[in-house]
Amino acid sequence: MLSIDPASVAADHGLFKDLFATQDDILGKLIMEQLNAHWSLVGDKAFFDTALFPWAQHLEANWRTIRSELDLVMKTRLDLPNLQDVSREYEDLTTDNLWKTYILFGYASQNRKSCELCPETTKLMKQVPGMQSALFSVLGPRKHIPPHRGLYKGLLRCHLGLIVPEPKSALRLRVDKEVRNWEEGKLLVFDDSFEHEVWNETNEHRMVLIVDFTRPLPPPISFLNDLAVKRISSWEFVREAHENYRRWEATFR
Repeated sequence: MLSIDPASVAADHGLFKDLFATQDDILGKLIMEQLNAHWSLVGDKAFFDTALFPWAQHLEANWRTIRSELDLVMKTRLDLPNLQDVSREYEDLTTDNLWKTYILFGYASQNRKSCELCPETTKLMKQVPGMQSALFSVLGPRKHIPPHRGLYKGLLRCHLGLIVPEPKSALRLRVDKEVRNWEEGKLLVFDDSFEHEVWNETNEHRMVLIVDFTRPLPPPISFLNDLAVKRISSWEFVREAHENYRRWEATFR
């Protein structure tokens, strides 16, 4: 029988032990990550060419529409929640008020009131195959997000640059050993299960749209991956995050 130490596995993934539901969840997750890496239809690397994803060009073409809805959010929702106040997944990464979010979807669960303010962005998100989460990420001046890993290799992540201050070289995303810079209207697609970190060394806010979507896989691995994502969405800390965000959302007038 395979013996797994939950604490060491959690540490390897940059997560708290109590984020995992059970030891069986840890084992299942590790097995699926091996399968995802081997069978991935887009390869197993840090960053991906956007040409691999047919929907990416359409999203980039509509970036100004998304940006206009973000502008409305920033005008009408002045007190966006901090990431660590929404999910304890981020408590080790940030303790100040310099990383905020506005969540449209979380693990395919739609935040209705948030989406009402961004109807065109919501429509665009529903057109992304396998979309699981979609949110605006607002990173404050001089903010550094330390090295960390995403929760699961069965998901890929993209950032759409919406407000990118100059100089762009002062805004960096490192994934594994590669470093990229955001551009307004351009996507960065990457595997956030690799260690990654972020710097905003400007005196202004950087704002991007973050979209998580299921990794392209052949059947039956894609079916197993969908089951794994659904299982993760039921974990206690994910449910807590939904509840925390919706408590904030309930303050909408």
